Amino acid sequence: MSQHLPSFTIIGGGFSGLSAAYDLARAGHQVTVLEADRYVGGLAGAFDTAGERLDRFYHHWFTNDQEVMGLIKDTGLADDVVVQPTNTGLYYAGHFFKLSTPLDLLKFTALPFIDRIRLGLLTLRARHVKDWKELENQTAAEWLRKLGGENVFRVVWEPLLAGKFGPYADKVSAVWFWNKLKLRGGSRGKGGEERLVYMKGSFARLAEATATGIEKAGGKVICEAPVTQVTPLDNGRWQVSGPWGSVESDKVIATTALPLVADMVENWATPEYLASLRRIDYLANVCLVLQLDRSLSSTYWLNVNDPSFPFVGIIEHTNFENASSYAGNHIVYLSKYLPHTDALYTMSPQEVLDFSLPYIQKMFPKFDRSWIQKFDVWKARWSQPVVEKHYSSLIPSQDGPREGFHLCSMAQIYPEDRGTNYAIREGRKIAAKFIA
Repeated sequence: MSQHLPSFTIIGGGFSGLSAAYDLARAGHQVTVLEADRYVGGLAGAFDTAGERLDRFYHHWFTNDQEVMGLIKDTGLADDVVVQPTNTGLYYAGHFFKLSTPLDLLKFTALPFIDRIRLGLLTLRARHVKDWKELENQTAAEWLRKLGGENVFRVVWEPLLAGKFGPYADKVSAVWFWNKLKLRGGSRGKGGEERLVYMKGSFARLAEATATGIEKAGGKVICEAPVTQVTPLDNGRWQVSGPWGSVESDKVIATTALPLVADMVENWATPEYLASLRRIDYLANVCLVLQLDRSLSSTYWLNVNDPSFPFVGIIEHTNFENASSYAGNHIVYLSKYLPHTDALYTMSPQEVLDFSLPYIQKMFPKFDRSWIQKFDVWKARWSQPVVEKHYSSLIPSQDGPREGFHLCSMAQIYPEDRGTNYAIREGRKIAAKFIA
């Protein structure tokens, strides 16, 4: 007699949910993925342009993102991966600085020479931290000041922290920043240049290929299926329901933002468990995507170290993937992390553009509104968990308070920060727990 394999309902069609479902379905489990949006991929969704589809929010992978590469290979998309060296820069005090290689750092005249050396040594020292737990009781600001001195912090790190985390900047853990430095340092070529990875036709292709693999293995992927309630049944199974109907299964894996999960389980979870799900703060994101008839600059990734500028980064995607992919248009992303209560988050797309143009023109005096062929504005409410000091003590367990209920959320990715590579890793890891 064959062994009964437990069935699964997976809430959320981002990379964690899709990766878990992919492995479970191929192992013979009955799997249903429920995604609230019209498309799979979560923050890696795409939209149509005159050429290839384009990511709603800018994306790249690092060359050391092994989990991503593994899923690409499994889904048969390896031939569509592009690896390119990129230009990184920094805008400070009205000037542009190239910061792609160690040599560029020595020419960074916004800092006195001794502080340039301190900045270079800081990144090297950060990459040699072996035990991240030693950093848990420090904020990023405290740690960066200690490593590089006050001047390096004021010019380089303080504006980036403020631009990324806004009112939470002073709370962010040193562990979060350490991991960012380590990750970027590990994705360099022999000459010290940063090398990044892109997928032709947008990263949504990998999400969609994974969803297709789930369905080929007998699973279901249902979009436009928001979940409002997760209910334990008397027979030990689970019911997951929403305005679309309901589905039953032996186990549930919730991969959405933790406060959303709290709303789904409010009918049975304890006040303490609900409070733990709502304890971690999240930033939202507004992303303005411009399609221009000419290039804005030669830099791919421009960090904006100017507190008066509302966007923390300007990413000119077509300095990485050729403009010919997008009918000759040059693609520029302007990204802003912010509390969801911020005025910018509530603006209409036209208002976001009108708000942004004076800042772009100040930074690039030659820029003219007539360059814009098309623009789009994308928003994500649950974009970035705020990683505070002692974050490991805030993360709820993958195993919920009742048998058969599990979490696999981006807020649980630690000490690394949320991102496609780690979402795939955690999804496949939780699936492996249940595969005989």
